[in-house]
Amino acid sequence: MLLPGGGLGMNSTMDDMNLIQAQRHLVRDLGEEIDLEIGPGDDDPSFANTPSLIGGPPREPSAEEQDENKQMAMVSQLPNDDQDTSKSQTPKRKKKVVKRWREEWADTYKWAYVDVKEGTARIFCSVCKEYGRKHRRNPYGNEGSRNMQMSALEEHNNSLLHKEALRLQMASKDKIVVDKPIFVKALMSKTAGSIIEAALKRDPHEAEFIQSVQEAVHALERVIAKNSHYVSIMERLLEPERMIVFRVPWVDDRGETHVNRGFRVQFSQALGPCRGGIRFHPTMNLSIAKFLGFEQTLKNALSPYKLGGAAGGSDFDPKGKSDNEIMRFCQSFMNEIYRYFGPDKDLPSEEMGVGIREMGYLFGQYRRLAGHFQGSFTGPRIFWSGSSLRTEATAYGLVFFSQLILAEMNKDIKGLRCVVSGFGKIAMHVLEKLVAVGALPITVSDSKGYLVDEDGFDYMKISFLRDLKAQQRSLRDYSKTYARSKYYDEAKPWNERCDVAFPCGSQNEIDQADAINLVNVLVIFLGSNMPCTPEAVDVLKKANVLIAPAMAAGSGGVVAGEIELNHECNVMHWSPEDFESKLQEAMKQTFHRALKAANDFGYQKESPEALLHGAVISAFLAIAQAMTDQGCV
Repeated sequence: MLLPGGGLGMNSTMDDMNLIQAQRHLVRDLGEEIDLEIGPGDDDPSFANTPSLIGGPPREPSAEEQDENKQMAMVSQLPNDDQDTSKSQTPKRKKKVVKRWREEWADTYKWAYVDVKEGTARIFCSVCKEYGRKHRRNPYGNEGSRNMQMSALEEHNNSLLHKEALRLQMASKDKIVVDKPIFVKALMSKTAGSIIEAALKRDPHEAEFIQSVQEAVHALERVIAKNSHYVSIMERLLEPERMIVFRVPWVDDRGETHVNRGFRVQFSQALGPCRGGIRFHPTMNLSIAKFLGFEQTLKNALSPYKLGGAAGGSDFDPKGKSDNEIMRFCQSFMNEIYRYFGPDKDLPSEEMGVGIREMGYLFGQYRRLAGHFQGSFTGPRIFWSGSSLRTEATAYGLVFFSQLILAEMNKDIKGLRCVVSGFGKIAMHVLEKLVAVGALPITVSDSKGYLVDEDGFDYMKISFLRDLKAQQRSLRDYSKTYARSKYYDEAKPWNERCDVAFPCGSQNEIDQADAINLVNVLVIFLGSNMPCTPEAVDVLKKANVLIAPAMAAGSGGVVAGEIELNHECNVMHWSPEDFESKLQEAMKQTFHRALKAANDFGYQKESPEALLHGAVISAFLAIAQAMTDQGCV
């Protein structure tokens, strides 16, 4: 009936448990119908003796139950006529409900199980080992209710206890190292390979961080071969200056206490105070915090503003939480981390799961604890920070960068079909800016699939998408309004015909199969950090597809953050035109700096690796020079 926490299949689970005998007929395959009787469960003695699906010990049958089992065995041994007579004497006192098993419920049952309590079969949550008011004893029917539209399974899915189980399920995925093998690239230089070996030996389970290090070291092979002094600098750089892991307790609206884990990794302050995002997501862990901090360190070093890099966050999931719960969590988070923040130390910015609301709560608590208003976190509202386009800056800078690259290729972005992934802040603002410059964006995506509109998005459609997101509705609802659109479940947008691609979702969203579908595009502009797997990057390089790295193309947020913190900006309000002008100039400087570094180390401008390697080289040389000047730091 239910899937155990160990992940066994539904069919084998039911066969092993043998829950249902003569009077219960359950589904054997997904999609078949179920004929299940509703009742207290006392008509099937074997059900009471069934072990729970999370591996609990079976309950010993009582003396009465043993006698009843013997009586049923004797009945089964009677001649057919007598057996029919005994059946006819048993009154049918239970109503039958037929429900169709839905495939998506299978994952739900990994963290729920059926057990018998006081003679009644009930649905239990495997986290709390309890059943709640909405945990019906019949997992397929909603007995005693006139409204048959919501089954007990769906009620269980909506219960707070089960949402907590799903959160733990998501968080546990990153703890299973076996499911995340680390892909190790072959390097031409043994010296460069020794850096990777040292990182693997020190942090063998941090897959995301190792992947980020490999990409950087691969780009720096020619630099390291030219000067072996950089090997020791790279080894020092790969060890963060400070890693903070802490407990974040908070209380929900029901008064129950929860605890999450918080992270802040301050990677390098060689060039200046740290700047970096805060991410709230169930998959957040130390490896992701280090990978984001390392990428941010290089991104900040490449920008016109010389800054250090940091990143952090928590495995807290803001989805489904009330404003008060999010406020209490943010205040608890800041209670521990505020002592490491400051305009001359480290200032956080928005990242996945953290928006204007969360940054406002974080800054408010920081101001209370620090006792002053020095500086502001990058991202909060205009009336207490300076620039007018902070939220849009990363996305707008990405589109400006795409125009620079296409101009070098004698192409114009106007009229080009653009595939965009993601449904967050960056993706939505990329859509908006692409429409403004005359391009034709055709897709957006979420964690469950993607939406394609063959007519392309316009301002009215983008506004409708924003309404869907604000109302927490599915992208499927878009296709109900616009007939020329279609939503594809459990799919990615990379198989759509396009001229350029803008991955703006999360890390490793483009794998090898997706890369094969993208071999005919002009350029891939990376809006998110490390969106391509190492195998995907190899496929794209062999196909001579130009990749615009995120540390260059996505540095608009760094520029906007520094404009916000600039004293002149705090006393005057930048118009959107002035802000865009400054942003375009900064992106142009970043573009030419990356190209120059690539050219200095023998990468031709037409090479697909030119920008990818040039950005890393330019950023690393700036950091290496500062670390050399400052001694052994």
